[in-house]
Amino acid sequence: MLAAIGVSRIEDLFEEIPADLRIRGVPGLPEALNEMQVMRLMHERAAADRRYDVYIGAGAYEHHIPAAVWQIATRGEYYTSYTPYQAEASQGTLQLLYEYQSMMTSLTGLAVTNASLYDGASALAEAALMAVRLHKGAKGIIVPRTVDPRWRVVMRTIVSNQDVALTELPYDGDTGCIARRALDDIDPARHAALVIPMPNFFGALEEVDALTDWAHARKLLVIAVVNPLALAVLEPPGAWGSHGADIAVGDGQPLGIPLASGGPYFGFMACREEHMRQMPGRIVGRTVDVDGRTGYTLTLQAREQHIRRSKATSNICTNQGLMVTAAAIHMALMGPAGLAAAASMSHASTLRLADALAAVSGVRRRFSAPVFHECVMELDRPLQPVLRALEAEGILGGLDLGLHYPELAQHLLVCATETKTGEDLQRYADAMRRVMS
Repeated sequence: MLAAIGVSRIEDLFEEIPADLRIRGVPGLPEALNEMQVMRLMHERAAADRRYDVYIGAGAYEHHIPAAVWQIATRGEYYTSYTPYQAEASQGTLQLLYEYQSMMTSLTGLAVTNASLYDGASALAEAALMAVRLHKGAKGIIVPRTVDPRWRVVMRTIVSNQDVALTELPYDGDTGCIARRALDDIDPARHAALVIPMPNFFGALEEVDALTDWAHARKLLVIAVVNPLALAVLEPPGAWGSHGADIAVGDGQPLGIPLASGGPYFGFMACREEHMRQMPGRIVGRTVDVDGRTGYTLTLQAREQHIRRSKATSNICTNQGLMVTAAAIHMALMGPAGLAAAASMSHASTLRLADALAAVSGVRRRFSAPVFHECVMELDRPLQPVLRALEAEGILGGLDLGLHYPELAQHLLVCATETKTGEDLQRYADAMRRVMS
């Protein structure tokens, strides 16, 4: 290849970079390996990662993924052409994205869905900016502390550069839900939207109907933060309150995306039809060609790669198309009944786990609100030694909430999904009993 382009060394390709800016070697980087050596190394690394029973949740959920999902998603026609820059060459991909959008509108109960965003955190930030554009007045967003704390950090990082102010809303110490009394201290005139998580970071189910109506009565938009699997059994945001949420966002990881050392994930966004032109990203539409045949095309491209930067709604520069491909296949294979069954089984598993852990001396359930598939347990001692002891038994016992909520030291967020059997749950409870004795 070097001979074909007329250079003798790979280094010649970088000759325009000044010598003093080049790095001469990277400390600790090993010599190049051949294919056989790389395979051996990767097997050794994989063996070093133990197989744990995972009860952490907190935005990363272990669900069953039918084998067919990634067998199809990694076929060459999907794997290498998931970003439809040229619509005429990507009809299959465009049709898949169209079907994905259709399924997501069914889950969210809203008219329009894009395809897609980086992850749930950036989707929430994009929704905040979208709400400010729609409001055309106030630039504040009311964000409950029951929203994922990492999402709030990402959100603040992104929107602060556009002078959007975030007002945090406290949670009720008894229920684990938004403190309704704190809404009385909010000045609606300074805000464009209220964010409502469902379920929230503690796994609790917020009073979405009342909160939605409260916001709309004060001319605020409502941004729903939702778990897509939960929507298989819970009321969709498009039906919240008297008029429904205006925007819904979330992370699509529960829809066929495995836990894989931290990613990748993908974000989704849905909205009411009248808000569509302020939605970032792409929307795929179905039409007919001059011969009357069905065709698919990008009908809305409101990002700076496609239109002038000054007119763009976002500088998002790609979508998570391969993840969306897997999610569409996953939803099609599972169907509404399969998704609802997975959600119901996850809910039942978490309740069984909570009861089993609460039967251990020194452990109790903390919040009183109903939950989906996560809940908070309070221990009578510091968590880190307990979690390390559980890990030694092959159990990742949950998330130490004190890392994000200092007032919740010794509080453990636990999650159980449909992948956990009764024997799994009992094994965790027995291990907790030994550790706490």
